[in-house]
Amino acid sequence: MQEITYSTAIRQAMCEEMRRSPEVFLMGEDVGVFGGVWGVSHDMLEEFGPDRVRDTAISEIAIVGSGLGAAMMGMRPIVEIMFGDFLMCAGDQIVNQVAKARFMSGGKANVPLTIRITSGAPGSAAAQHSQSPESWFMNVPGLKIATPATPADAKGLLKSAIRGQDPVLFFEHKMLYGLKGQVPDDVDFMVPFGKAAVMREGKDLTLIGIGIMAQKSLQAADKLAEEGIAAEVIDPRTLIPLDIHTLIDSVAKTGRVVISHEAHRRAGPGAEIAAVLAEEAIEYLDGPILRVGADNVPLPYSPELEQSVLPGVEDIVRAAKKFFD
Repeated sequence: MQEITYSTAIRQAMCEEMRRSPEVFLMGEDVGVFGGVWGVSHDMLEEFGPDRVRDTAISEIAIVGSGLGAAMMGMRPIVEIMFGDFLMCAGDQIVNQVAKARFMSGGKANVPLTIRITSGAPGSAAAQHSQSPESWFMNVPGLKIATPATPADAKGLLKSAIRGQDPVLFFEHKMLYGLKGQVPDDVDFMVPFGKAAVMREGKDLTLIGIGIMAQKSLQAADKLAEEGIAAEVIDPRTLIPLDIHTLIDSVAKTGRVVISHEAHRRAGPGAEIAAVLAEEAIEYLDGPILRVGADNVPLPYSPELEQSVLPGVEDIVRAAKKFFD
């Protein structure tokens, strides 16, 4: 095992897969000479050269479209979208081309394309650079969606994405890049899609946290434990496919659930999870399914206003304690 940061885990995954296969390459805005605006790809240009670490024009639709073409021709591109907010600039390519190419070709055209996306609020980045757009694409069949919350999952899921045959939207929360954790020192370490992680076991309620909110759910569980409440913490790890069986098993044990994500509460990923639990696990529930998310307003620039809009540890704690008041 090695203790490394989330960003280092992602860089390791990319480098190991590029050494393993000449079909893998990285492209995006400032990923080469600059080393990535978040520093994730630093030093990769020196090792792999400009043909495999390619700086692109400032055009998300061109970046994703080029990645689609390369994938359909047998390559395994990794494309980086600097801010998740900019995904809509490539919306037609992702929704109408990338997601549908396999199906519209009768299965003859695979699209092993990994789209790395930074998401979430990094602090005073305002409304156009702070969004969490995961749920925007959950409605689109043909895409896989990963939301790793630990360095190990970041590395293992990214390697699974690169080696797979399907297009993947890989969401990396900006505030997780500096998070350290234990990661297997194994070039073949992978984490399967569709398998949730039980980050902490408990008997009194289930906290389902997506992305950075999985880490905040762990912190909330610590606070709840001080009051004698044993919370189980579940990280779905991938939203598509979703490991509903692990979620149902946890709810069956605890009878209570709080779902949290940094995306806006309205129609966020928690809404889909809540709907599935209502359909599949209603007989186990001893109370309503509660959701914690950002307020339904554009993210403010002001630090004070931003913090008032974003969900935090105390919001999860307050929601959980409603079951025990």
